[in-house]
Amino acid sequence: MIQRTTVMALLAYSGLAAGMSVLTFGLAHAQPVRGLYVSGAGGASFNQTQTVNPHVRLFPRGRDEFDAGITGLGSIGWGLNNGFRVEVEGNYRRNRYSGFHGANFPTTTSGHQQQYGVMTNALFDMDIGQNWIYPYFGAGIGYGWQSMNTRLSSTSGNYTQHVHGTSGGFAYQGIFGLSIPVPWVVGLSTTMEYRFYTITGRHRHNATAVGDLAMANGGTGDYVSGRRGTRTDFNHSLMLGLRYEFNPAPPPMPSVAPVVAAPAPTPVRTYLVFFDWDSSELTSTARSIVATAARNSTSAQFTRIQVNGHTDSSAAGGSSQRGKEYNLALSLKRANAVRAELIRDGIAAGLISVKGYGDSEPLVARGPNSREPQNRRVEIDLR
Repeated sequence: MIQRTTVMALLAYSGLAAGMSVLTFGLAHAQPVRGLYVSGAGGASFNQTQTVNPHVRLFPRGRDEFDAGITGLGSIGWGLNNGFRVEVEGNYRRNRYSGFHGANFPTTTSGHQQQYGVMTNALFDMDIGQNWIYPYFGAGIGYGWQSMNTRLSSTSGNYTQHVHGTSGGFAYQGIFGLSIPVPWVVGLSTTMEYRFYTITGRHRHNATAVGDLAMANGGTGDYVSGRRGTRTDFNHSLMLGLRYEFNPAPPPMPSVAPVVAAPAPTPVRTYLVFFDWDSSELTSTARSIVATAARNSTSAQFTRIQVNGHTDSSAAGGSSQRGKEYNLALSLKRANAVRAELIRDGIAAGLISVKGYGDSEPLVARGPNSREPQNRRVEIDLR
């Protein structure tokens, strides 16, 4: 028998779930279900006690009570790609008849109550920022049937009542659930649901009673038949299920680290122009290097171009002091040759400074009076 505390706990859970849904609605974004989907679920069914109002006074008044039972449903629906979806559902519930409260004599009971119906539901899926779980809530309306096949007997065996038949009416339900995507099957999700379900109105079933009718409501005779009515048909269901979308949204692209653009190569700021021995004439290779320096200077920030001439330690003009003076003059001549070439390549003359160092700053250390091609050079330095 479902206890009142159980019903209250279920109602409290329902209220909390509804409250969470309302609060989350304002913050969440829809997790779209797109197009056709199917779902199925099964679980436990809990009937609240149902008030008995017999049409024949010889049937006892009271409340029917039921044990926890089973429930199952199947749905086919369509996702609108904006968080909302609609579906058509078929459902079934079965609970064992466990007791009758209100008779003025001890009773035993047997049998069951079945409920089945067709519902149209509207639901909203939420994205709460967690890609492994998505709450949803909704409501549905439809038509349901309640079928009874129960027996109520006195423990002495002097009275037996049989209730049977089916009654139908307008039905509605509230739904709150959680869906958890199955990562290795795109489109498949497991679901966990709570549902409140009711068939409205008074439900009338055929009833017969045999035996000592005086035990029921003071009647006489040993047989009576008629209609027995019940109301307050409230059901609570807890279910686990699966939902499959035939056109699921593609999985989110993995986050890609932003591509950091490689820094632009630093423009070359120093160029070396080499000369033949005892010469200040520019070779074709030397002219190409000077042209490159002039061209690249347009992409480099500089305030002036320093052109420094050098020689090796050999002395075409003689040794000792005279040779030093000759090499100094040759280095300056080489620097001026490069300056003139830069001007021809488009560099303003006022940006170019020249200086000669003779053989005082060799690129490669050699002894006195040594010929070294790498020391016979002009350095173009962008500053």
